[in-house]
Amino acid sequence: MRPLSLKPLLALVVGVAAVAVFTGLPAILPPFYIRVLQVFFFSAGLALSWGLLGGFAGYWSFGHTAFIGIGGFTAALVSSHLLGGGGTGWGMVVTVGAGGLVAALFALVLAYPLLRLRGIYFAIAMLGVGEVFSELSSSIDWIGGGLGLTLPAGTDLDIAPEVFYYYVFLVLMVAILLISAATKLSRFGYGLMSIREDEDTARMLGVPTERYKIQAFVLSAFLVGTLGAVYAYSLGYFSTPSLFRVDFSLNMIVHNMIGGIGTIAGPVIGAAIMVFLTNVVLGSFLSVHLLLTGALVVLIVLLAPTGLLGLAARLWQRDPPEEEPTSPTRERERRLTNEPAE
Repeated sequence: MRPLSLKPLLALVVGVAAVAVFTGLPAILPPFYIRVLQVFFFSAGLALSWGLLGGFAGYWSFGHTAFIGIGGFTAALVSSHLLGGGGTGWGMVVTVGAGGLVAALFALVLAYPLLRLRGIYFAIAMLGVGEVFSELSSSIDWIGGGLGLTLPAGTDLDIAPEVFYYYVFLVLMVAILLISAATKLSRFGYGLMSIREDEDTARMLGVPTERYKIQAFVLSAFLVGTLGAVYAYSLGYFSTPSLFRVDFSLNMIVHNMIGGIGTIAGPVIGAAIMVFLTNVVLGSFLSVHLLLTGALVVLIVLLAPTGLLGLAARLWQRDPPEEEPTSPTRERERRLTNEPAE
């Protein structure tokens, strides 16, 4: 009988404890650190969403910022044109949901032509998609990206805005984390990982590669679009450069690379490290901020090419195994074959 693994139970206990700690932190932290944690939740959610396609299936996207912008602009347009400028409470739920659904719809339209590309060709194509949507949002008058759009406060409750969005992003990050874990442990997730390892062989073995890739692309876009809509709410006023930012796409990739691509905890670890370094540790070095950040990323990638989780796994496996006593049968075999003693 196979022994039960304690890893899932340990991960569950650690996760519940972490969520409990994060839930109580706004009561004792100053507003600055609440906003830093808000950025961490947002960044971790984006990295996990990107990992559904880039980490599990191996299709790296350099243009996922397109779905952030689509989600944000959809929420603002629905709020202003359909809800009469409202969007508080359940109105926010409607507009955020609309942002995610429209992003997923665009991904569904783009999936078939783009997912026929592989490797760097897909990555560059997605980078172009992000630039095209950015130009369209600022050039088409009724979208209003050139002048900017506004969104109302997300709630009527007597609560500070940074605390409200802190909890919203926390809930979204936990939900996306659970979706990622469920995906990886499902038949769908195993199919995506087989695509990452060898797509042609996976297809020959009966894996519906095209369907799985499209599903992963659409799911990833929906989650990123939802996060983009909430991010637009947290800004209140935004324009095209506020949402269609190339650094958003690059950060998703970097956070996965630092923590460990294709893992569940890796994107969260990578986001935590980079958000803390860039916002807290290097916050006082504005003149050389980008230089130091880039140097740190290069250093981490060189020292841990498979991510920090991969490095930890290699170090754990280096521990020498305990010596086992030689059995009498093994000793007789050694003498008969003149094999040197161990």
